[in-house]
Amino acid sequence: MTLKGQDILDGAQFTREELERIMDIADEFRARLQRTPSLDLLNGYVLATLFFEPSTRTRLSFETAMHRLGGRVVGFSSAESTSVAKGETLEDTVRTVDGYADVIVIRHPQVGSAKRAAEVAEHPVINGGDGAGQHPTQALLDLYTIRAERGRVDGLTIALCGDLKFGRTVHSGVWVYRHYDCRLILVSPEPLRMPADIVADLRAQGVRVEETTDLEAALAEADVLYMTRIQKERFADPAEYERLKGSYILTREMIERVNPDVTVMHPLPRVDEIATDVDSLPNAAYFRQARNGVYVRMALLALVLGRIGEGVWV
Repeated sequence: MTLKGQDILDGAQFTREELERIMDIADEFRARLQRTPSLDLLNGYVLATLFFEPSTRTRLSFETAMHRLGGRVVGFSSAESTSVAKGETLEDTVRTVDGYADVIVIRHPQVGSAKRAAEVAEHPVINGGDGAGQHPTQALLDLYTIRAERGRVDGLTIALCGDLKFGRTVHSGVWVYRHYDCRLILVSPEPLRMPADIVADLRAQGVRVEETTDLEAALAEADVLYMTRIQKERFADPAEYERLKGSYILTREMIERVNPDVTVMHPLPRVDEIATDVDSLPNAAYFRQARNGVYVRMALLALVLGRIGEGVWV
């Protein structure tokens, strides 16, 4: 198995073998960073981060991952500070930056933007989120977190709650979970259900999928509860957002009453969907989840740049 030179564009592209390999390498990097603050595996390599949308965790964890591996980072975190503000196309921006860097991470508000970037770039392109489309590296770190927190992925019931219509993290995640013997419970208001074509495809592939609007009922059966925020920026109608925001609020009282053993995850940022009194629970995993993004993204960068072969550290 090799990911050398490959683009990372969506959650559906991975095999189970590739997923397990990425997880194992992330584990190795995690162990190594406990002994030393940085490695020199990517010394001399340059990562370009092209963030046309706001980001805290994705951008900073990718940059941290590159620095921890001994590489360097160039890029921007606002399109207004680039020639895009002058009317430059996405393709021309990517072609230009492709001449400066060895790997590109891009976040952009348009679905399919990462694929467009990959079509014109010679170096690997990693999708850091394309609008309401995909966010594959988030799906990988979520998988890693479930494995780390629960000790396994097979046999678990995973409840995904919130904005499942526009939520790129869950759109990527379900395609990763399909490789495992998981039961998925999809919890959302009716207008924010998971797209019907995704649900149909999952069921056609034998994935056990249930849909509900009842958070407490799903919580009672879940091993993992993955909360997501209602995304104001995805709504064309502000009134619709106002009507749906706050649809689900997870509290400490609810967890302790319904299922005190559940692992609580969230891609962050949160708004009000997880009360702050949940944070001190030992099974509140979302800040550990964010930290895990560094290890997983270290693994991806090393793999796509060909610095790790079949069981070999180059």
